[in-house]
Amino acid sequence: MAENSNIEWCDHTVNLFWGCTKVTTGCKNCYAEKLSNRFDDGIWGEKAPRKRIKSAFKDLDKYQKKAEAEKKLVKVFCGSMMDVFEDNKPLLNPVDGFEDTDSLRDELFERISLGMYSNLIFLFLTKRPSNIEKILPPSWIVYPPQNVWLGTSVSNQETADIYVDELRNYKLNNLFLSIEPQVGEISTINLKDIQWVIQGGESGSNKRPFDIKWAEIMKKICADQHVPYFFKQIDKIQPVPEHLNIKEYPVFRSGKYVSVINNPLK
Repeated sequence: MAENSNIEWCDHTVNLFWGCTKVTTGCKNCYAEKLSNRFDDGIWGEKAPRKRIKSAFKDLDKYQKKAEAEKKLVKVFCGSMMDVFEDNKPLLNPVDGFEDTDSLRDELFERISLGMYSNLIFLFLTKRPSNIEKILPPSWIVYPPQNVWLGTSVSNQETADIYVDELRNYKLNNLFLSIEPQVGEISTINLKDIQWVIQGGESGSNKRPFDIKWAEIMKKICADQHVPYFFKQIDKIQPVPEHLNIKEYPVFRSGKYVSVINNPLK
């Protein structure tokens, strides 16, 4: 977990579990894999189990209590060490009725649906947008909680061409795009229904180069299509030029969820 996260576009991070599988060129130098390998848990790859993070729900309760007391909304990225929409995997450390990643997700979705985290803005980011519909609660496809945002991560024109359309297919209210780490030019992109774009280059010792031109192109695309634009970094070393020092946010709303059964508009 990370309270007061170093990730600039969120306030906190939470991970239900650790572990994932590389799926695109953007995953090549994955920081999460590098970090998890320090513990030698064997939780990386398609056939590996995932490691449950036991403090996840306790931390979310703490974030909610503090945000409610301060009467503010806080942004929670879920998750920095996992892909919330990865196919179901067994857990390395099953306990308390949680046997697999599906059971952890179901618990989180139920808590959100019950309004337990109405002051938390959940930012779910995935490289598997085609999995969203089969994993989300069916009621969310019709009446998604206002405090849930669904995003997809792209790294070049090829991934943008595929993933953005897959994300947009759900026609939900709160969709965002993370273009990081960007490793290739994206010259055209349709941001219809996308409400926020985050962009940044790769960091670390094996980082691939980021061309400032890519940021200038995306800045203009967002301005032309009236989408809030957040530029994160070149590589965490080079300073960001003043004309790209842009950190815009969309409007976030409280998550006081109204169930389908009781929805007055039904």
